[in-house]
Amino acid sequence: MTNSAIIIIGASSAIAKAFISEQHKRYPQHPIITISRSALEDLSEYDDACQSESFKAFHEHIVCDNSPVEITKTVKTIAAQITNAQSVTIFNGQLHNAHFKPEKRLEDIHSDYLQWLFQVNTITPLLWLKYIGEHLGHSSKCVLTCLSARVASIDDNSLGGWYGYRASKAALNMAVKTFAIELARRAKHCKCVLFHPGTTDTPLSKPFQKNVPNGKLFDPQFVAGQLSDLLTQRVINGQVDYIDWQGKAINW
Repeated sequence: MTNSAIIIIGASSAIAKAFISEQHKRYPQHPIITISRSALEDLSEYDDACQSESFKAFHEHIVCDNSPVEITKTVKTIAAQITNAQSVTIFNGQLHNAHFKPEKRLEDIHSDYLQWLFQVNTITPLLWLKYIGEHLGHSSKCVLTCLSARVASIDDNSLGGWYGYRASKAALNMAVKTFAIELARRAKHCKCVLFHPGTTDTPLSKPFQKNVPNGKLFDPQFVAGQLSDLLTQRVINGQVDYIDWQGKAINW
């Protein structure tokens, strides 16, 4: 019997690549399917084992531009693996680019920035869940995870600012919570997770790292290990777990 697949979407991010390595260490005989908009770069910085023939034998990478048409095609090619998947983890997410950075005040709000953030942080993950969800049933036992953020918490927002990023991640939270309600009726043994990784040493957080307290800037390998542990500890109850890197619940 073939071992259940580990599916990783948005696989070119730093945390995703560390997670690929961590998952291979823990489940060396499980198929790992990675998906991103371009070819997957060298993973040796995280684990030399990812260059081994054994890893290559169990690894399949798919290039997908995240358009609805291409997502549909990709999901169809791995439909059988989705039905029996161990986990689906979606790492897609952005905060800034060459043209825009998080808003500090009302005057900084720009429609182009908002549209870009919602496309990447909300719409793309939800489209993946839409098409993947069609292939999950009551025989499926899968943990589906999206990367969220503590700043998506409405209750926790005491500082203001970052209008677009906060709103796009809060929208993702609501979408996944709604998805989980439907999934409980379609695939009762599956579980949804919204994961806040903490401030991680990646290009996304680079411009904002100077204000991070000592010991609170995590490397991607640490976050990948925490996430891997937490995925094995989830309770199947039809609810979403909105948690941080320690496994602590975050208020909505």
